[in-house]
Amino acid sequence: MTIISERKVPRKPFSLSLSPIILYEEERYVNQKNALTPWMFIGPAVLLLIAFSFIPILISLLISFTDMNLIGLRNWDMVDTVGLENFIALFQDPLFHTAIFNTLVYVSIGVPLVIICSLGVALLLNYMTSKLFTFFRVLFYVPSITNIVAIAVVWGFLYNMDVGLFNFILNSLGLGKVPWLEHPFIAKISLIILAVWKGIGINMLIYLAALQSIPKSFYEAADMDGANKFQKLRYITIPSLSYATFFVTVTTLIGWLQFFEEPFVMTGGGPLDGTMSMALFIYERGFQYNEFGYAAAASLILFVFIIVATLIQFTFNKSKEN
Repeated sequence: MTIISERKVPRKPFSLSLSPIILYEEERYVNQKNALTPWMFIGPAVLLLIAFSFIPILISLLISFTDMNLIGLRNWDMVDTVGLENFIALFQDPLFHTAIFNTLVYVSIGVPLVIICSLGVALLLNYMTSKLFTFFRVLFYVPSITNIVAIAVVWGFLYNMDVGLFNFILNSLGLGKVPWLEHPFIAKISLIILAVWKGIGINMLIYLAALQSIPKSFYEAADMDGANKFQKLRYITIPSLSYATFFVTVTTLIGWLQFFEEPFVMTGGGPLDGTMSMALFIYERGFQYNEFGYAAAASLILFVFIIVATLIQFTFNKSKEN
């Protein structure tokens, strides 16, 4: 007798059918959770930015329209609103004009020098062996993290007109002494040299990171086409560093517009206000003369300079990309 087996039809697993409302609620919950996740990470940074940047700017804006000083800081009833008088007085203040001029000199000379020197050092270190690379990378980076007071003491001896190393070398060559910190214009150049030396380190690391991220296949293809070192530098290396250069330029420009530590520690704005910067002018007016309203107005003008310079950089970079 032949037994014919019944064909077993596979049964679907038991499942609960979810209504469209439940599915919609679950999807909305997941979307809300995903939307909140980024804010959990950037929230602390945003709060710090608001607390230590936006709120102080707003307070400075309010103070700039008043005659606040130490007495007004103790008793707000003694503070009077003066409107635009602080800003009008600033534009009539010859010392503020000098501070603006000196700051523009610092920026126009210092920013290109920092960028060129940082890029040059990074290119040299990029072709060194591992041990030399590590040694010189540390050597160039140390000044950027060294305390400015310690640097000022060392460079003060180097710039000393009578017993300084620089004048000793110049005397040995028969060139005579140079008043490094005694002449207004030469003092500006001396501070620029110090600030450039101090500012190379961090920008050098940024360029080094960008150099090491360039694919080696680009250079291999250039070798196959017979390109020399200068052509590879011009057509591969420099264009590949455009984003790093943009970042370095923006941050360096902002830093030099706020040029403060070097003239404050080395010269105090002298001689004859020859090294007075806008940031140092704001500090002296606010914390030495206690003219908080006047200093706040000057700080807002400096803030406008920084915003305009940054917007110009972003506009130029965007047009270059297009």
